[in-house]
Amino acid sequence: ALAAALWAQEDKLKPCVHCGFCLPACPTYSRLGDENDSPRGRLHLMRAVVEGRLSPESEAFQTHIDRCLGCRACEPVCPSSVQYGVLLEAARESVFRARKTPAVVGMLLAIFSSRFWTRWSMRLARVVRGLGLAGWVARLMPESRLFHPMRFGLAMLEASRERPLPVGSPSGSAATRGSLDGGSGWREGSRGRVAILRGCVQDGLFARVNDATERVLRANGYDVIEVKGQGCCGALHTHAGNAEGARELARANVEALGSARVDFVAVNAAGCGAALKEYGHLLQAEAEHGQMAAQLAASTRDISELLASDPLRVGAPLPARVTYDAACHLCHAQGVRKEPRMLLGAIPELVVLPLRDEEECCGGAGIYGITHAELGGDIGADKVSAVLA
Repeated sequence: ALAAALWAQEDKLKPCVHCGFCLPACPTYSRLGDENDSPRGRLHLMRAVVEGRLSPESEAFQTHIDRCLGCRACEPVCPSSVQYGVLLEAARESVFRARKTPAVVGMLLAIFSSRFWTRWSMRLARVVRGLGLAGWVARLMPESRLFHPMRFGLAMLEASRERPLPVGSPSGSAATRGSLDGGSGWREGSRGRVAILRGCVQDGLFARVNDATERVLRANGYDVIEVKGQGCCGALHTHAGNAEGARELARANVEALGSARVDFVAVNAAGCGAALKEYGHLLQAEAEHGQMAAQLAASTRDISELLASDPLRVGAPLPARVTYDAACHLCHAQGVRKEPRMLLGAIPELVVLPLRDEEECCGGAGIYGITHAELGGDIGADKVSAVLA
């Protein structure tokens, strides 16, 4: 019973021919050099579980499945088109059933399963951030494993603060709004009705991004519909192996967004977009929600896909030098590559500098920095070095 999720995906294990094309693409294998920490090695472990040669309760299986970032960089390079992401989720569901959930992970899953606790935790986080306490407290904490989850969380909270625009740029959302509202261009609603997935952390800590998304969509001819009843996409639960928790959240979003009568659901967070686009698979066995989930998945678009599909109405100049880091769940999981670059290239006076290995994982992977601090930190350090080079 513990391996039921993997048994259900047994046929998806068969296309792997052990060619090894995935090895250099894998951030854990490239750093650890352990075959079991490669996509090919993990698929071998999954097959061993399916065939009864290995238990989901075994330390080897759990350790190597846990170490996977889920970046899915192996999928685009696989000549056999192995659906590694689907298999990884099934393996993690087997691990989730086989052991007690770590306390920090369990707490986060519980918070984001509840709209009430999500709302209040985000309010508390904004207060801590607004008082400037996050970075200060994180720096005061001892650098020990015991305090690492809290230090990492506070550092992420500090990183969510709004940064000032370069000198000479429009000062804040009001100026940007003024450059987009009114005038010529698209008539609002002429390109269809859109709902924005506001999300949990995105709405709690990055509401300004959601608001900017709405302004830009309206300025480019979309009628943005407010949809109540939506919440967390369930990506955290899926990646932790809590499939039933993910399905519960997906059902709520399917009911809310699916009944909104919109042409598209716009998403501005890569992990959330990938999660919504896979709702059809997640709820495929459910008679009540399966078809609606598939329709919602088919209508989901990253914000860059919507804006790059037709001539873009450009806003104010932004005299700055930037580089673009391609999010794993955007380029690998969703296959969205050219659209973000097209949008950046359309901004007046913005200089986009090339980034070395821009599609390599940053080591973030949700809460990977909490559960695998050292390895995630090493991968992240390489990304920082590339940005600063």
